[in-house]
Amino acid sequence: MNEQLIVSKEEWLVARLELMKLEKEFTQMRDQLSRQRRELPWVEVSSNYVFQTPEGEAALSELFNGKSQLAIYHFMFGPDWEEGCPSCSFWADSYNGNSEHLQQRDISLLAISRAPIEKLSAYKKRMGWDFNWYSSLQNDFNFDYAVSFTQQQIDSDDLNYNFNSTKFSGEEAPGFSVFYKNEQGKIYHCYSTYARGLDMLNACYQIMDLTPKGRNEDELPYSMAWLKRHDQY
Repeated sequence: MNEQLIVSKEEWLVARLELMKLEKEFTQMRDQLSRQRRELPWVEVSSNYVFQTPEGEAALSELFNGKSQLAIYHFMFGPDWEEGCPSCSFWADSYNGNSEHLQQRDISLLAISRAPIEKLSAYKKRMGWDFNWYSSLQNDFNFDYAVSFTQQQIDSDDLNYNFNSTKFSGEEAPGFSVFYKNEQGKIYHCYSTYARGLDMLNACYQIMDLTPKGRNEDELPYSMAWLKRHDQY
């Protein structure tokens, strides 16, 4: 951490007000970006996805749970894994306790992974989460929304992730997708984001960004080398 300039309270206020101008510009730009995001065209979902839930099978239309908007976190948890991804668990901690609030705004929030429902339910209990979490092991949902990859795709060094052809060494990747169901029951894919587009969904990182050291990850072997699941610190 660099040595910081120490000033009087009056000088600090001048500097803070200058920064506030930039923060307001950023807020206005973010509001504009959010409007443009809502104006994106939609794609009708034609596949009849069926997911595994603790209560049995459920079609995509049933995951809306009486709401018109469905927000899905693509959680990295492969079929043969014994635990969920640490970084996805870090993100999922930000979703806990939000379902009730989102339901008041006509939004159903849940996570989807390819691991069997028994593994998901056990890990959810271990982590103390309350959001719904379902398995797509028996369908192509994860592959269709570019968060799971076949070995052939991985070996080709030319798979599509984050809307780009890229090299990727793993079978699972994180993402977030939003869907809408109209009064006739038709379902539309509205939005997806991946990689750094997920930053805004992580409450802990947003708090870090307000502190003197920030995320403080530059000297690490990789950005989240410090991270553990919250029950492993």
